[in-house]
Amino acid sequence: MHEGRAIGVDIGGTKIRAGIVDRGGNVEAMLERPTPLDSQEAWIDALVETVAQLRTPDVVAVGAAAPVRIDMPTGVALAAVNLPLRPSPLASLLSERAGMPVSVLNDASAAAYAEFTLGAGRGSDDLVLVTLGTGVGGGFVFGRQLYRGWSEVGHMVIVEDGEPCQGSCTGHGHVEAYCSGTAADRVARDVLGPQATAYDLVAQRHPALAQIGRHLGSAIASLQNLFDPDVVLIGGGFGAAAGEALIDPIRSVLAHETLTPAAARVRLAVAELGDRAGFIGAALIGLDAAG
Repeated sequence: MHEGRAIGVDIGGTKIRAGIVDRGGNVEAMLERPTPLDSQEAWIDALVETVAQLRTPDVVAVGAAAPVRIDMPTGVALAAVNLPLRPSPLASLLSERAGMPVSVLNDASAAAYAEFTLGAGRGSDDLVLVTLGTGVGGGFVFGRQLYRGWSEVGHMVIVEDGEPCQGSCTGHGHVEAYCSGTAADRVARDVLGPQATAYDLVAQRHPALAQIGRHLGSAIASLQNLFDPDVVLIGGGFGAAAGEALIDPIRSVLAHETLTPAAARVRLAVAELGDRAGFIGAALIGLDAAG
């Protein structure tokens, strides 16, 4: 097993965050930059440049986390709602450019792995992480193993024929349309004025947060009925900021919508690792793949 370090890169809809991470999850250097959204080539160039800036001789791998859907049998990144992306073998493309092994996975899956290993999910067997940021993501751990499928929690339908989704998604009534930071920005403008943002809702603990929490509770109730996780975590930039204000509304929905005894025994909590979770989890996956 390599005792080296990996560079973890978290490519979000607004920011790229990256850091050098060791096997204990310690972050030894960190960079942050805006995500270029002009083209796929632009954000891949930014990712490669970020890796080059951070790279040191003991870095043995890269883990890249992005809000993409990956076809696991082929490794092809199929599409992304909030990034320009053509279907492409992203891991091999990045590995060739970076000159070292690169693992690519969904960003919320990477964050879930970090929280399970080092954060608020330590000691759990089955975990769900829901991330609220530019979009809504999801990550799952079942039987202490990371689930590597699409995990597109943000595109669960919670309101039939509801609000249109965002980005390249053509759906309606999805979680992302009601619970993302982007959706919360829209709510803030409606209730507080044209210059308001989601963080104004949080600062004022505005009652509109309760409705966002109830919408999120509907999604989590379905996940609870499907998978019965022992822990459900709320993360992402907006999720971490609003988290405690969302917990009670979520729990009120779970009390009515989940099968007994799921609501009583699940632990709801705010994720602990903040905006570092994605790149820490990606780096740990990169180290695991490097052997």
